[in-house]
Amino acid sequence: MPLNLPTADPVAGILYVAATPIGNLEDVTLRTLRILSEVDFIVCEDTRHTKRLLTRHGISRPLVSCHDFNEQKQVPAIVRRLLAGASAALATDAGTPMVSDPGYLLVSAAVEADIRVVPLPGPSAAIAALSASGLPADRFTFAGFLPKKAGARKKILEDLAGQAGAVVFYESPRRVARLVDDLLEAWGDRRAVLAREMTKIHEEMIRGPLSEIADRLSEREEVRGECTLVVSGPGREDVAGEVDLDAELRAEWSRSDGSVSSAAAAVAERTGLPRREVYQRALALRKERGPERGGCG
Repeated sequence: MPLNLPTADPVAGILYVAATPIGNLEDVTLRTLRILSEVDFIVCEDTRHTKRLLTRHGISRPLVSCHDFNEQKQVPAIVRRLLAGASAALATDAGTPMVSDPGYLLVSAAVEADIRVVPLPGPSAAIAALSASGLPADRFTFAGFLPKKAGARKKILEDLAGQAGAVVFYESPRRVARLVDDLLEAWGDRRAVLAREMTKIHEEMIRGPLSEIADRLSEREEVRGECTLVVSGPGREDVAGEVDLDAELRAEWSRSDGSVSSAAAAVAERTGLPRREVYQRALALRKERGPERGGCG
């Protein structure tokens, strides 16, 4: 957003981009708490929400509201304060700013004005759900919230269908069942994990094929809490039928030290098969062939 502001001079302040808890108020880094207590003011999505976090940790700083409905007016004023030497922290209601949350206009304006922007890493619903999903996470795509219009949703799902690795979606509890149904229609019955109310008292992880998740949601009168859906990439479910696992293991043993664990790890990484499954097959294959024939000790 062009602001026609002068670039920063040596006395200009710093804009910190602060990740804040997605639920449990203890999920915040020590560094973030220190910065929040030291900055001149805190830019936040909802002052009431941010004040609860600050009160929980004994922090009292001036709050400036900046959200979707007033940021066009607020951003120039905030940047001017930063250029004058003030320091500020940007925080949203939950998680990391700009990741399906407000913050883009302010951060981009600060960068344009040559103000130093410093990230304060921390909570992210997408990363939290992915880390506990049990699905392959070496590569993933973050899709955020899909458009509400059917045509736009369908187009995005078509574009994402061939993405390697997991795909992570955000969705409201009112529309999450529709998202699962749309994915079933567009992608088929892939493995998935629906994370609901993460880090809160009623945290829940619903695991299984999309069809099973759809059935479980249909049994509920109401779904509560913000939802994060992690869906496995294409072909993961069927890769076992496409790979000659015994041949892969034998080939790996022929060019390695013959270790069962190292061979299983290498084959699992290469094929995308679950490491436990590959390891169990490697043990069985060694037993069938014997160390002297299997090439592994």
